[in-house]
This record gives sequence, C-alpha cells and structure tokens, in this order.
Amino acid sequence: MTSQAAPGQACPVQHGRMPLYGPEFAADPAATYQVLRQYGPVAPVELAPGVPANLVVGYDAALEVLRNPNTFPRNPLRWQEKMPPDCPVLPMMMYRPNALFADGAAHARYRAAVTDSLARVDLNALRTQVEFTADLLIARFAPRGEANLLAEYAMLVPLMMFNHLYGCPPELGERLVSGMSGIFDMIDPEKANAELTQAMLELIALKRRKPGQDVPSWMMAHPAQLGDEEVLHHLILLMGAGTEPEQNLIANGIRLLLSDERFAGDLSGGSLPVEEALDEVLWTDPPIANYSASYPVEDTDFAGVRLPAAEPLVMSFAAANNDPVLANQQRSGNRAHLAWGAGPHSCPAQQQARLMASVAIEKLLDGLPDMRLAVAVEELVWRPGPFHRALTALPVRFTPVNVPVQPDETPGETPWTAAPAPSYSTRPVETSMPKQPSSPSAARRRWWNFPAKWWRGR
Repeated sequence: MTSQAAPGQACPVQHGRMPLYGPEFAADPAATYQVLRQYGPVAPVELAPGVPANLVVGYDAALEVLRNPNTFPRNPLRWQEKMPPDCPVLPMMMYRPNALFADGAAHARYRAAVTDSLARVDLNALRTQVEFTADLLIARFAPRGEANLLAEYAMLVPLMMFNHLYGCPPELGERLVSGMSGIFDMIDPEKANAELTQAMLELIALKRRKPGQDVPSWMMAHPAQLGDEEVLHHLILLMGAGTEPEQNLIANGIRLLLSDERFAGDLSGGSLPVEEALDEVLWTDPPIANYSASYPVEDTDFAGVRLPAAEPLVMSFAAANNDPVLANQQRSGNRAHLAWGAGPHSCPAQQQARLMASVAIEKLLDGLPDMRLAVAVEELVWRPGPFHRALTALPVRFTPVNVPVQPDETPGETPWTAAPAPSYSTRPVETSMPKQPSSPSAARRRWWNFPAKWWRGR
C-alpha cells in the first residue's frame, strides 16, 4: 500500500491534502483534479478546513465503490460523531432517515417509495407543465432585453415545478419556494431553513387529511408505510436534489450553448443541439461534482491506498468522468458518465431531470433566438464549495420581445394521473431505524427526531 504523502512540492496541499474549497478550486477544479491524479485513483483531500477525506478520481474505481455498498456503506453516523457541530459540510453529509444515507433493507424500503412515486408522474404532463412554467418566467424578463438567467430562470424553473409535483396550494408553494431559495442564496439561511421545514410539515399534514394526485400523497400511501418524519426527509431530499443540481444543469447547458462554437454555430439555423450540450455538461461539468460519500466499516485497502474506517470516501463525478483513460470515447449521445451516480444509489429521477432541463433550455432559445452572454465567458464566476459546479450569475442580453403566455388550464391540483399506479408487492416492511450512538454528543445530535429544531440550529 502506498502512503498519502504529497507527490511533489509544487502541489498546493494543506497538511498533505488538496483543498476542495476556496475561489481557486472553484475557478479551475480541473487543475486540482489533474494534480490529484498523481496519487492514483484515490487521493487525499480536505472538504473544508480540518475535514479530511479521500476523493475517488478514477472512473473504474468510482464504479467499483458505487456498486459495492456492503464494503462502502453510506451511513455517516460514526464519522459524524467526530465532527464539531459547526462543521461547514455537516449539513450536506450528516445522517438523515432517507434513501441517500441508508443501505440494505432500509435503503430498499426507502427507494421503493421514491421510485414508485416518481414512476406515476406522466412525462407528457411533466413536459407540458415545464413549457408553461418556462413561458411564464421568460415573459417576465423578455421585454427588458437583459436578464440574469440563473436567478430569474434556471433557479426558478425547478422550484416552481416542484410546487406542481408536490400538489402545493399557491400560498404554501410560495413558502416552499421562498424557503428553498433562501437556503441557496444564504440570505438568513436559519430563517429560510425553518420556513422550508414548517411549510413541508404543513404540506404533509394537508396530504394526510386530503390526499391528491401528487408525489407526497403517493409516497404516504406506499406500502413502505413511511412515517411523517421519513416523508419529511424524503420530500426535502427530492426537492434539494431536484432543484440545486437541476438549476446548475440548466445554467451550465445554456452557458455552453452560448459560448462554445461547437454548439453556438447551429443556433441560427434552427437546429438546437440541446441534447448534445446536456451530454457534454454531464460529462465535463456535472452539476454535482463531488458527493455520494461512503464510509468504510473498517480500515480498507483499496486502489493502492489504505482507507481509514469511517472516514469519508467521496466520489468525484467530475474527475472520474474526465479520467484520461476515457479520452478517446465519443461523448455525444454517450450516457456512460457518472453524473447520475451508479449502482443501487443512482439517481432515481434522471429521466425527469433531463426532460425538465432540455425543455427549459429549448423554450428559452426558441423565445429569445438572438440571446448572447452579457460578459465574456471567462468572466463568469463559479460558486466556491466542494460539492457543486455552479455559477454565481448568468447575465445575458437579447432583443426585447413580448412573449405571450397561455392561461394555465390546470389550476390547483396537477394532472399527473395519466401514469398508472404501480402494482405493489406485499413484501414485509422493515421499519426499524438505525441505532444511535450512545455518547453525550450523540444525544445532542439526535436532530432528526426534531427536524424543525435542527433546521433552527438547536
């Protein structure tokens, strides 16, 4: 086994580890990944100051980890116990009772509730609603001749779509959008977290009283028999995973189409290569760049290094997708990238997510055909952080135009009923929760028993 010492003095490491934070990493993560490859398929990093981890940068190694949850489980509780309460990556990585942090029977139970519920969303109805939402948003800024497409479009499309998928009454939906937007904007995030959780709890109570044709109602009616706490954390998981990454996919796709001559040259001819652009983004700049941590049960030898027990082993989807061993592969139409993950924890909503992104981009290019970046592509700024590949803004200019919006013919509940209800099995339901640590700090961190309190930081 090799050690995890730095491969050379030129490597900008912190305590022998490459930092995955700060403006330098955000501006050019590919340069960091290139240095990390000197270690081999797995390299030592810091997710935040004082938070060590190992990052999988090799494609084959990433597949092996993602496909072997028995060796590389997802439950972070043992690692979490060693982290201070103010650890900046803890909110993204700490345990919650949902499919992302579960394995085995618990994961199968959770995932069945998610996938069966999502399967009932009719894709034609989804497309129609995305088109209406896109037209509504475009009509707001089209007469101005300029817009920040990140804040005014890419961020709002998925947020508003989740209102429909969740069957939210307008007032409650506005609070969900406000809470989630506040978390992303980091403007009084404590208040935004509390607002989001309270609104979601009210939505759950509403759907318990009056089920509808929507994802929360289907999830509650599923034979997995999720409790309100489990439903809460799955709805927040779906909304978080389906909004921040989705906005990045839309924004990064638009950026590529407006700045890369391989794509921009075709726009005036009426052939919009949106699908090819999305393939390119998912390979080169996946919206979630580094995530899906696993935690070895014991010290484990893997890919030539010794992995400490319970230390995060994080997947770099961006680095793995751009592994030099894949350099000769054609990417247009190639869906072998890892942007959606792989194995039992692969994204269950990738078909819906891709459809939403492609329709949103197509509607924008159709409505504003002479759209162009308002700044040079090199002047666009990327948000710092180890997990995402996200712009801070996407300013564009175009010829002002009035875009007509068709009246919404489906106020209130969303018509997702075209998809048939699944035929549920009668397999036994595993309802036990993971055992909690017995240390004093563990007692203080049993936050998932009191989600609203956790969101307020208590």
